[in-house]
Amino acid sequence: MIAKLNPKPGEGYIGDQENYITVDFIVHFEEGDFIITLNDKNVPPLRINKGYKDLMAKRKNNGIGADTKTFLRQKFEAAKWFIASIHQRRETMMKVMRTIVEKQRQFFEEGEGLKPMIYKDIAEVIRMDISTISRVVNGKYVQSDYGVYELRYFFSEGISTQSGEDVSNKEVKLRIREILETESPSKPLSDDRIAEILNERGFNIARRTVAKYRESMMIPVARLRRKI
Repeated sequence: MIAKLNPKPGEGYIGDQENYITVDFIVHFEEGDFIITLNDKNVPPLRINKGYKDLMAKRKNNGIGADTKTFLRQKFEAAKWFIASIHQRRETMMKVMRTIVEKQRQFFEEGEGLKPMIYKDIAEVIRMDISTISRVVNGKYVQSDYGVYELRYFFSEGISTQSGEDVSNKEVKLRIREILETESPSKPLSDDRIAEILNERGFNIARRTVAKYRESMMIPVARLRRKI
């Protein structure tokens, strides 16, 4: 059996089924409120070894030299600082996640209606630097009632509507994709026509913006989408 095993398990093709994401947060909507949980079950609790605590508590006449006492004290303080930093990091992560949920409440309730939001919006609420928000958001994922999303997904620029409300450009891209999915294969819609449809639906958007969003979604122009 051992002879049949691959000594280099990292070799070979790894498909999407094997590319698992371990979420950092779990957000669940229940009875009109959100339950936000930090997924740290794989992180062991940190504590200082009791034996070293006992050594610190002993007096000078126990045979422990001054150098040893100084060394223990330095390491003891460093350990306490490290544990405190871990707790502070968890608190910061929870503050950021709570603020994201508050600002994107409709999305977490209904699975749509993403609002425009930038790092500065979160930083102003929790009174932290934008660079801190960027570090917390980078590479983090949240599991919601409507799927798993990277935290960066919730940050985007806005497009104004005729009602005066701003919507996320991600919502506009979703609307563009929905329009294209219902177009006639023999007569695909031009960017001008897509812009007209969006404006009829209340989105203030120009043809060049439609073209930019279409290209970002890797969707070809109308003539290349035509099917006979």
